Amino acid sequence: MSDPSSPGWQAHGLPDASAFAALAREMPASSLWSLLLAVLEQRAKTRGLPELLRQWENDDFTTPAPIDQRTLMRVDRRLLEAAADFEAVELSPLTPLGTCSAMALASQNKIVSALRGTEVVSDPTNALALECARRLRLTPEAVLRLATSQRVVRAQRLPPLAQRSGPMLHFRQHFRMFVLCTAGREVKDHGLVVSALSEHILTHLRGLDLLAEEGFPTSDRALRLLATKERAPLLDRIAAHCPSGLRIEKDLLTHSYYSSGLRFLISVRKDDFEMPIIDGGAFDWVSRLSANRRHIFVASGLGSQLIPAMFGSQ
Repeated sequence: MSDPSSPGWQAHGLPDASAFAALAREMPASSLWSLLLAVLEQRAKTRGLPELLRQWENDDFTTPAPIDQRTLMRVDRRLLEAAADFEAVELSPLTPLGTCSAMALASQNKIVSALRGTEVVSDPTNALALECARRLRLTPEAVLRLATSQRVVRAQRLPPLAQRSGPMLHFRQHFRMFVLCTAGREVKDHGLVVSALSEHILTHLRGLDLLAEEGFPTSDRALRLLATKERAPLLDRIAAHCPSGLRIEKDLLTHSYYSSGLRFLISVRKDDFEMPIIDGGAFDWVSRLSANRRHIFVASGLGSQLIPAMFGSQ
């Protein structure tokens, strides 16, 4: 078998494999960033204005969002209102290189890697995990509740716009996300993780109610609770906090991404589609970052740009 870390077509033009190894693993980071900065500075000098305009018009990474900015601000205002018990954090658009691939085992090819040891944020939950770990190192007994709304960039390619249909019609390379997170030291009988997941579910449902008042009604909501066999007894305790009348389904969790064995999805209906628009769960990221096995981390997110795109007019 070939070594997956060895260079392939990406290294075409380099003298040999040792040159790739020197760049990828042996050159000090500060030297590599300086080299790449110099390379990109020279590349930028060769670009003319017509080329910039062509890319602006045709590159999904650079074209503006299809939703009016005032509409997105209205959505943000209502979601943050629903999350009044959470501290609102304005994150940087950049995070340390490897934030997703090292923490959540996502491929770095799905991330827009930047220079100076950074990458463009593709999921605020990973960045908030770093912030929670930093704060818990200072105050290990704290219970943190953080919220943010951020435009993120994902590098995995989507089908051409003309080939998209249904909800995928509204998918973009960059979009706005609203995220909640809770972190702290676990208490008896998994009390913190149960209360945190329940609070996230209720906060997101309250956010959908407030967005309906804003002119973006969502109907036929359903909650899906998932757990590994070991965590399954916790689902009844989480469901007990949910509003009566909400459709609730319980299922076995098999997705390893949710490393602490609990996940929830909130779906809404649009025409013939039942679409999960809110996704959350429990992760071991903060316990790994803080080297404290008792630290729990719950995070959840809503692709908030989908709300005005699918459920209202601009």
